[in-house]
Amino acid sequence: MMFVSLGLGAVLAIALITVVSVLTGGKATPNNGAATSALVGTHPKSFSVSGLYSGTAYAPWTTGRASVLIFFASWCGPCKTEMPKVAAYLRTHVSSPVEVLGIDANDQRAAAQAFVKKDDVTFPVAFDANGLVTSGVFSFLTVPETVFVNSKGVVTQVYFGAIPVKELAQGIQSLKSA
Repeated sequence: MMFVSLGLGAVLAIALITVVSVLTGGKATPNNGAATSALVGTHPKSFSVSGLYSGTAYAPWTTGRASVLIFFASWCGPCKTEMPKVAAYLRTHVSSPVEVLGIDANDQRAAAQAFVKKDDVTFPVAFDANGLVTSGVFSFLTVPETVFVNSKGVVTQVYFGAIPVKELAQGIQSLKSA
């Protein structure tokens, strides 16, 4: 009985988060009139996870680089709409010195690889198979989410839901200007 209650509670929490995200336009940044994420202004823990194809992916801010973390999964409906646009934008626009890192969450490796190949994702992608970074470090219950971290390792903005290219471009520009 307790497990049923916990499961029902988790479902209700996810539904509430989704509704709030939709009603606030999906955006959580400081001083813009929208809801502010509790992550803004914090220093997220450093992490290292395996790369989607090989190697290890690290938290970019630990080496003094501003970064954009794009959380997604192959099974996620909004991610299937978001990723082709985001990948196309990042292929044609220079994000340097800001580093972009995709984080595929709670997924199967083969499905994740097929997903990024289909959308011609050229930025590095970490494979967070068990959600240790997604839910552990960032406390996200759902994807897609996008996090902007400055070179000092401080979260400056969080975008909940599929990020429009215009918002991604503005977030990258803000990190470049800082």
